[in-house]
Amino acid sequence: MVEQGQTSLAGQRLGAPETLGISTLEPGHKPPAMPPGRLVPIRVLLLDDSEEIFDISHRASGRVLFETVCLHLNLIEGDYFGLEFQSHHRKMVWLDLLKPIRKQITRPKHTVLRFVVKFFPPDHSLLLEELTRYLFALQVRQDLASGRLTCSDASASLLVSHIIQSEIGDFEETQFSQTKHFLISLLKKKNTESDYRLLEVASRLEMYGIRLHPAKDREGTKLSLAVAHGGVLVFQGHNRINNFNWSKIRKLSFKRRRFLIKLRADPSNINQDTLEFLMASRDCCKMFWKVCVEYHAFFRLFEEPRPKPKPVLFSRGSSFRFSGRTQKQVIDYVKENEFKKLPFDRTINIKGICLRPVLMIFICAFLSFSEVTCALVNGHAEDCRGATPSPLISPMLNDTGAIRTDDEEDNRRKNCPTDNAYCIAKELLCTERTYLKDLELITVSFQGVLDKEDCVPEALKTLLSSTYEPLHSHHTHFLQELEERLSLWEGPCSTEVKGEMQRIGDLLLKSAQELKALSGQLQMISECVFALERACVASRRLECVCREFELQKVCYIPLNVFLLSPLHRLLHYRQILDRLCKHYPPTHTDYSDCRAALDDVCELEAALRPGLEQIENYQKLLELQKDLIGVEHLAVAGRQLIRLGCLSKLSGKGLQQRMFFLFNDVLLYSTRGITSANQFTVHRQLPLHGMTIRESEDEWGVPHSFTLMVQQQSLVVAACSESEMEKWMEDLKMAVDMAEECNGLTADLLSTSKDVKSSGASEVVESEDDLCGSRTSLPRNGNNSGNTLNRGNTTAHVCWHRNTSVSMLDFSIAIENQLSGNLLRKFKNSNGWQKLWVVFTNFTLFFYKTHEDEYPLASLPLLGYSVTHAGESENIHKDHVFKLHFKSHIYYFRTESEYFFERWMTVIRSATVSASRTRYLNRTEPD
Repeated sequence: MVEQGQTSLAGQRLGAPETLGISTLEPGHKPPAMPPGRLVPIRVLLLDDSEEIFDISHRASGRVLFETVCLHLNLIEGDYFGLEFQSHHRKMVWLDLLKPIRKQITRPKHTVLRFVVKFFPPDHSLLLEELTRYLFALQVRQDLASGRLTCSDASASLLVSHIIQSEIGDFEETQFSQTKHFLISLLKKKNTESDYRLLEVASRLEMYGIRLHPAKDREGTKLSLAVAHGGVLVFQGHNRINNFNWSKIRKLSFKRRRFLIKLRADPSNINQDTLEFLMASRDCCKMFWKVCVEYHAFFRLFEEPRPKPKPVLFSRGSSFRFSGRTQKQVIDYVKENEFKKLPFDRTINIKGICLRPVLMIFICAFLSFSEVTCALVNGHAEDCRGATPSPLISPMLNDTGAIRTDDEEDNRRKNCPTDNAYCIAKELLCTERTYLKDLELITVSFQGVLDKEDCVPEALKTLLSSTYEPLHSHHTHFLQELEERLSLWEGPCSTEVKGEMQRIGDLLLKSAQELKALSGQLQMISECVFALERACVASRRLECVCREFELQKVCYIPLNVFLLSPLHRLLHYRQILDRLCKHYPPTHTDYSDCRAALDDVCELEAALRPGLEQIENYQKLLELQKDLIGVEHLAVAGRQLIRLGCLSKLSGKGLQQRMFFLFNDVLLYSTRGITSANQFTVHRQLPLHGMTIRESEDEWGVPHSFTLMVQQQSLVVAACSESEMEKWMEDLKMAVDMAEECNGLTADLLSTSKDVKSSGASEVVESEDDLCGSRTSLPRNGNNSGNTLNRGNTTAHVCWHRNTSVSMLDFSIAIENQLSGNLLRKFKNSNGWQKLWVVFTNFTLFFYKTHEDEYPLASLPLLGYSVTHAGESENIHKDHVFKLHFKSHIYYFRTESEYFFERWMTVIRSATVSASRTRYLNRTEPD
């Protein structure tokens, strides 16, 4: 029995009053203040299945009991935990820390409270204390035993291996040479790393930390609601079918048995912004609402919300509020204070975990052996003859964006497998995570917006759902299999197990065969782009909805690029499989599966490639249509984009920067207008038929200049460098040859705006009055209506600011060179390295804190940048560091291995160096 005095003061944290928080919990600190009154014994069941009795005043609040339990455990990060008990309605409810215990528990002597984890953070590395992680690991064991935490056999076996190592530790042959009596002492060996790895695996499971609350939707379908760090979740069985992020929720409330989620209304739509769920009773509704309020406050707020003032006459609604420190306060408090690391006992309770019969046999066989020649380490058999303690499993792939010390990061990297096959598999996993999120933007976010709009044709909704939802379902399961396989791959294992766990060819072959069965959906992707554009042309309202959706943070690249992502992903699979086949010898166990998968993917890609090239060109034309003022009917059959970018036009006033757009039938040039839409105003079109191109540096004395002659008129332009001039001239000559095959495409290209002139006008140089006029008015024609949104981050605008150009060939190369993963970033004058999740696509690096973030925190367009190795003179003194440099802007990035250093250098070079068509066509792939 644990007795508490009545005169001690509560420990204070964050300078808060003594009624808030728990003590620093080192020896000598006093327990929380106990109000006067008779003491009542209250039983509390702890996470190690031990039961403690605490004598608490019958007038005490729930906080006094909770702080007493935390003090008894020497627990600093107690805010992640809570006390629950069974109410008189036989429902498990949380003890309210602000209310007196006697008003919550009618028979305290006969009630057992359970001390359990209440708030599950998204990343276990945020748990800073060893004891906290150990208690979380105990919670995972209980959830596995009760069936609340469901998982696949592969994940279950990995979890069990960590549980066993946590209890038994690494095998030591020298101590195990006599009898099994050594097991008794060995069972008490601590292994904190196994707690960390156990949480690492468990935190990736969909049901981790989930408590289901039965409910029904308006149609009476049986569902379950849950709350997590990110928002409110909807489950059907154990499958999550919807997710409402906190940022999308305006208000949570309940009325009797109805639980209401009011979403933040779309500016263009005021209907259907409230979701309604029916629960078993009002008490169930209120209980779930309280948990949602607490989760939102704990994970989203910086500090504890202040209590609302009590009304003078009467109150309306619940006065319930979150009480305690928020997660940010907990983390700051532990980091700012140095606590003495106190030892604690670990309990042995492996037999209490009932997963599946095969796993129970596995565990019991381990616990009952007498004369054996091998031991189980991390769930795998290890030869005991001459064996050394097994290495720790490598760090998990969902690291946070916290700043790490160099020693910590170096230690984590030493534990990573260095085999190229593992690195290729990890690249596949990282890029698959990004790809699945891109699919969810279509299947969840975009289709959710369309479902609320009356202007969207039902045929379009059906087309999008029937095309993308089967693909989303396939890749969801594929990603889950990849994550499980990589977790097993990272663990130490025997030679027999290694062949089964350290390969991905079988998963890729299965996925390729399933994708071939989904070829119908892949072939309909182009039609989805065409159908959406036709619907936007027919409905100005729908066009506005799509443009506003593209402005959301989650839509970090053009919407049509998301629609085309399944076709792009096939190219990435081909590259992954090609690298695996080149890495493995033909005799390797994984080679045959990789070879067969590569053949299937190549066959599918060959069937889809002609349509992909056509739709990619169409998509780029649609994007340019939004960027340009004064152009009509740009995206028509037969027109092809060749190059866009900056050139300086020579006039009587000197060199003036202009934006040029080269197609297979016409050359347009424009200026960037000062408008709310940041669009380019087209001033002239030059037909390519009959055009001649010649260098004219000697003639005009302007470096890198050349002259365009057409219809007895000339235009002198200059590039920023010799290489840029060569690429422009090469593409212009090719376009002139192609123009012979184009018949009348330029007839109605330009609009009738007075600011736009054709090359047949009497004067080739536009007047300054025309330029000024174009900057002060917005377009009135239908083509540009609804496009007054800011478009300052498109490829055309990046080219304008960086004074460079890109070709359609560069776009094609960029599609194949996409990459995702963790990088350490360092600024030129900073000391620490910041770990970020980085996505490279569309010539841009997008930075996230973790791969689970919904939208990027920042982006860095790479056009115009140079990428090099970090030199010795820059005092980096780290391996695998590359430097990005543009004018005075310098960034350093550090990868985890030589493989990823080469991969990042390769893909970034594809964006920083525009390809020459001749060099690209003549290049050879290395063996």
